[in-house]
Amino acid sequence: MMTIDETLLWDVRFFIYQHFVSTARPPSVDETADHFLISAGQAAMLYQELGRRHAIFLDPETQVIRMANPFSAVPTAFQVHAQGNIYWANCGWDALGIPAALHSDATIQASCAENGQPITLTVQNGRVTHHGERIHFLLPFSRWYDDLILT
Repeated sequence: MMTIDETLLWDVRFFIYQHFVSTARPPSVDETADHFLISAGQAAMLYQELGRRHAIFLDPETQVIRMANPFSAVPTAFQVHAQGNIYWANCGWDALGIPAALHSDATIQASCAENGQPITLTVQNGRVTHHGERIHFLLPFSRWYDDLILT
């Protein structure tokens, strides 16, 4: 078993987030390997370890990043417009988390899970403008990792 370099592990996580912020997508294993001048196998191992620690979420059976909360690598029902980019959020909570993480104003476009009606929220100067919308979670937080994609 290979020893994990903790500093490198958390530097890779930081790089993943920087990449998401600047490009609105996660880096590939190869991009991470090139950035840190390590092998793709080492980068994949670090991705797996970050996934094991719930620091990122990989698509099952791959080394492809699916989520680095609050960011989603795949289109979802939660689109966040901020800093000239369009980001995808994993849920309503994460849609609010993106402007918080970016320290940025944002416009959030989503749809009501109950009736499909469009919802637009704005975040300006750290405050949310809304019309009484509420976020509902089907599962308690303690069960989110039972099936993170469904949650």
